[in-house]
Amino acid sequence: MKLVPGMTLAEDHAIAQRIRLRIPEGYLASTVFRGDLSVHLRREYLLQVCQYLHDDPDLDFDYIVHISSVDYPKDPERFEMVYEFHSIRKKQWVRLKARLPEDDCTIDSVASIWRGANYMEREVYDMMGIRFNHHPDLRRILLPDDYDEGFPLRKNFPVTGRGWRDRFEFLDK
Repeated sequence: MKLVPGMTLAEDHAIAQRIRLRIPEGYLASTVFRGDLSVHLRREYLLQVCQYLHDDPDLDFDYIVHISSVDYPKDPERFEMVYEFHSIRKKQWVRLKARLPEDDCTIDSVASIWRGANYMEREVYDMMGIRFNHHPDLRRILLPDDYDEGFPLRKNFPVTGRGWRDRFEFLDK
């Protein structure tokens, strides 16, 4: 985890402390950037932390806002999974982050906790190639089923595509 200007460590944040005390083996660090808390985890503990955030009545994270991924091609753990949750009743937010190496870019699905994660995880799979263990329906959602030219949101994907655009027949004006 690299600190950027404006980012601070947030080990004393109440939500981060609760996660660290409940699942210390999964907790790596916590940061705040522009008022938003991010908790950095070992990927093997993501599902356990998510279940805790969802089920603990004092936390009550009942709404999954977004799932995304980031590609850092020069890092040993190339991919970062980013999860954002909101507690509607408690009016609090948290972002979870977990890193994945390129040679094993898999992580547990959270669709068993938040059903809305189903489509978000499928999009990450389709665009970045990250596989979700125990996902109920892991298949492409944006690209054709037979698309085999890589993952368009990875940084090593060519901006002009991989040649398939050359096969289009264009109409004369």
